[in-house]
Amino acid sequence: MAPLFLARRFLYVPPIHHPKGTRTMGYKVVVAGATGNVGREMLNILAERQFPVDEIAALASRRSLGTECSFGDKTLTTQDLDTFDFTGWDIALFAIGSEATEKYAPKAAKAGCVVIDNSSLYRYDPDVPLVVPEVNPEAVDGYAKKNIIANPNCSTAQMVVALKPLHDRARIKRVVVSTYQSVSGSGKDAMDELWDQTKGMYVPGQEKEPDVYPKQIAFNVIPHIDKFMEDGSTKEEWKMVAETKKIVDPKIKVTATCVRVPVFVGHSEAINIEFEDFLDEDEARDILREAPGILVVDKREDGGYVTPVECVGDYATFISRIRQDSTIENGINLWCVSDNLRKGAALNAVQIAETLGNRVLQKG
Repeated sequence: MAPLFLARRFLYVPPIHHPKGTRTMGYKVVVAGATGNVGREMLNILAERQFPVDEIAALASRRSLGTECSFGDKTLTTQDLDTFDFTGWDIALFAIGSEATEKYAPKAAKAGCVVIDNSSLYRYDPDVPLVVPEVNPEAVDGYAKKNIIANPNCSTAQMVVALKPLHDRARIKRVVVSTYQSVSGSGKDAMDELWDQTKGMYVPGQEKEPDVYPKQIAFNVIPHIDKFMEDGSTKEEWKMVAETKKIVDPKIKVTATCVRVPVFVGHSEAINIEFEDFLDEDEARDILREAPGILVVDKREDGGYVTPVECVGDYATFISRIRQDSTIENGINLWCVSDNLRKGAALNAVQIAETLGNRVLQKG
């Protein structure tokens, strides 16, 4: 079995806060899909950030019913998602995939529970806000149309955190991004496949044929994530285009090539940005250093940059290799790395819940 996480370092980011004397009762929170990679991380991060929880429920499908999950120093036993009554619950973090979300999210929303959904089902719905709190926190206010808020794709989330402060300064015209996405983005079975294939390369009789992926992932890279579309791009690439436009600015042109790499956790991106106005690399570096959710590690020396192994367990989006692109008039190149199970999924969902609490619900 593949190890789910490597050694962890934690970057403190302030959780929900209300002025002294204004604290009310906390929230009743549901985590749906609590036994999966992202669901477990949601529980971890809710505890780490001391989200004001009065009561919490871990939900799973019937095949995982009764599985135990950790929430801080507590142990939760999963309940049946199919029969769970969402009435009286405040917030539900969904990590159950689009098909199940289509069935259960409207049920929760109708019961008055705000759904924060990690699947792609509602991301492109004009009546559902698509939120990255460092980028467009005000979008949370539109949740009431359907009582649902969408979490963006993992590769989009970290990129827009880097793009937004630069866009505010110099207006972005075009983005060319190549991603190097870890197997955890495909779930536990994909992590196991990488682990088993790697062992199989050295242990006769333990060879592992591709199952999750169309080709071998161990010691290989696969330029194919999600389904192919008519224009030759993949759905993952299309998501990055559509979501960047919805979250940051519909005028930005984006072209993406998304690649799966033999890394367990942590997505990396090489991003080329063309601006309307000139932006010096030193100013870009200073802007990013001051931007929320970002840590700049950019020394022009051996090891003076961040790689996926180093970002695991961290809240930050790391930016390195900031430099001028001399082939276009107003261009910057940079390297962007983040833990995809955290900022790309679970952390962003919890941050949305915090933003919703601070701006609208006012508990905790």
